[in-house]
Amino acid sequence: MSEQKTSQVTQAQVAADFDNVTGDYEQKINSALAFAGREHSFYIDIKREHILRLGREHFPDLTELDVLDLGCGLGAYHPGLEGKFHELHGIDVSAQSVELAAARHPFVRYSTFDGTRLPYRDGQFSIVFTVCVMHHVPPPEWAQFIAEMFRVTKPGGIVLVFEHNPYNPATQYIVKSCDIDKDAVLLRPGKLRRMFADAGFAEVETKTIISVPPAGPLLSRLDSFLGYLPFGAQYYLCGVKPSS
Repeated sequence: MSEQKTSQVTQAQVAADFDNVTGDYEQKINSALAFAGREHSFYIDIKREHILRLGREHFPDLTELDVLDLGCGLGAYHPGLEGKFHELHGIDVSAQSVELAAARHPFVRYSTFDGTRLPYRDGQFSIVFTVCVMHHVPPPEWAQFIAEMFRVTKPGGIVLVFEHNPYNPATQYIVKSCDIDKDAVLLRPGKLRRMFADAGFAEVETKTIISVPPAGPLLSRLDSFLGYLPFGAQYYLCGVKPSS
């Protein structure tokens, strides 16, 4: 969907939309993914492993780090992250989602916010990750969203952004067929890189994932190799906040 068509969508509307789907969120996602033959949990596991891998590539000990899941929703990525970090925080504009997430994952520190300013101090987190969230943020607010990620990231820390690849036809089909994504605006990797570089992040790079279902070591290696091509169903951005 174009940026112009969704320019009137607000963070409050996004919050209300997600409050309304907390009860059947997974069902809606799995319905959209049905043609691909895999459930949502399969793709969650893939991206969770990328988060841990990229974190380990940048830091010697993840258990010393405070980490933020920005736009955490129901906390789908949090099972499997228990004990991996010093502190894991999750935040979302959907109060209903956060309430359910907190009941399910008591080891996570959850908060809500208005979509504008995060209730954290400057440089609080070594890793900030956001998974398939930015395409729900109204385009006029993208710059503020990225600026807040920059503010709460510790110097030398990293941000990880996972997004749908708009160049992948299967991804376009899934987004169009999923009611949850009715107002989604997909971001091109090049545009996302430029926005994060403009916000002050260094070493900004993107790589596609899920060019093939990475089930097992062989297909995982193949998917990693194909990540340099624009075919993957999704992609991630990694950026570093300069130390000085």
